Amino acid sequence: MPDNQPFVSSGNTADFFALEGHAVLALDGPDAIAFAQAQFANDVTALAIGQWQWNAWLTAKGRVIAVFALLRTADQALRLLLPDADAGELGDALRRFVFRRKVAIAARPELRAGGAFAAPAQARGATVAGDEQTSLELDYGAPGLPRTLRLSRASAPADAQAHEAWRASDLRLGLPRLPASQREQWTPQQLALDRLSAYSVKKGCYPGQEIVARTHFLGKAKRELLLLQVPDATEPGAEVNQSQRAIGSVVGAAGHAPRLALAVLPLERDEAPLTVAGGNAVVQPFVDGLAR
Repeated sequence: MPDNQPFVSSGNTADFFALEGHAVLALDGPDAIAFAQAQFANDVTALAIGQWQWNAWLTAKGRVIAVFALLRTADQALRLLLPDADAGELGDALRRFVFRRKVAIAARPELRAGGAFAAPAQARGATVAGDEQTSLELDYGAPGLPRTLRLSRASAPADAQAHEAWRASDLRLGLPRLPASQREQWTPQQLALDRLSAYSVKKGCYPGQEIVARTHFLGKAKRELLLLQVPDATEPGAEVNQSQRAIGSVVGAAGHAPRLALAVLPLERDEAPLTVAGGNAVVQPFVDGLAR
């Protein structure tokens, strides 16, 4: 990594565990930034070297395909940290839009994600610590829920219980986890991606931008994202019921005793109790502070 790139050293000695399902996709080349700016929902040109942001890729109809952390590791280099999508499949999909741009898109399976429930040693907010040759450290938490995510060539040990707790903490922080069944179903507003500052209504065109901007400026959002404590049997796609009728559905669920879920529900609803999977669903507060 060139000396003039503003990364800070990483010395976090917290206990890390493997974050299964996370993958890294690399965009490199003279047109990497321009290509990402034209495809992704957030303002990539505002991203400085050594910084990261939340971002999303949408369909032409404004539905979310993937939510990811986007790192700018060099002047002509971006890294997508994908919590749910297959890097190879997403790379193939993106290549269909490269045309004559000078950008190489490749999965980086040697970069493995690990998590720790501790504040980062050096990374703060949107500033990345370290480098790709050793490890990259990200501040993946909030003051009320500190977490560190590390990308490294070395594998962290598997810990199923810690991994499930991490997935539940994603939901507490308002980070949607999108299994295959939930992709291309929801708009950024329905997934409350504004909580993460994950999309822009001021940048130029990108797939779905017109629908996102129209919803924003005309105030036509009719549904919202809620965090619910739900029965352990709850799975993504489950109906959320009120007064014996379905009014919404579960986007993602994680954890056990308690199990948490993110669900999209109408803004206008009555005060009757919510139920899902045959049991009560109780609204919980989000933990603020994950926006980047």
